[in-house]
Amino acid sequence: MRFLLLSILKLYNKYNFFKHTYCEFTEVNPNFFKENPIHFKSKADSSYSYTEEGVYRYSNHWGRVANCRWKLIADNAYKTQVHHLGFAKWTDFYALNETEKQFYISVDFKMNKVGFYHKKERDDVFLFYLKEAHKRIIQIRTLLKEEKWANYFDQNIDELRKNIISKLISSNKTLQEIKAEFS
Repeated sequence: MRFLLLSILKLYNKYNFFKHTYCEFTEVNPNFFKENPIHFKSKADSSYSYTEEGVYRYSNHWGRVANCRWKLIADNAYKTQVHHLGFAKWTDFYALNETEKQFYISVDFKMNKVGFYHKKERDDVFLFYLKEAHKRIIQIRTLLKEEKWANYFDQNIDELRKNIISKLISSNKTLQEIKAEFS
């Protein structure tokens, strides 16, 4: 069974990890390049170092990277447009495609944060195509930030917000269809 599973999964390495992939890099100590070589430097000024286990990437841009979606899992000091060093194992890369629902959405209502994540081996989450997940993330951010949309409802906004968002991340219903259920 393990052999069958490995033959189905695409194996990534330094020659193909940058082709239509999704990955979550973990932030690591930026001193890595003081003692290790840079194997590749991109036109966008990102530096890469390859190991048997994975790849180190030093860059000031994360998220959409060419035809990939690469996230940096970092501490609270993370800032865009500032260089950070991330590491990912070769097994952390997943094929990006629009033929398979691969992403789920998670919301932290206490922190008012929303994000999408690859299903990896999970089967207990509602899945979306990448484009649909991204569209819903934008809608959820609006629901979390603004209050004007709730003027037409006769309910507590915090409870209403949580109910609408919960349905939005666990069904294929549109935002309009979900709002209509609460009218």
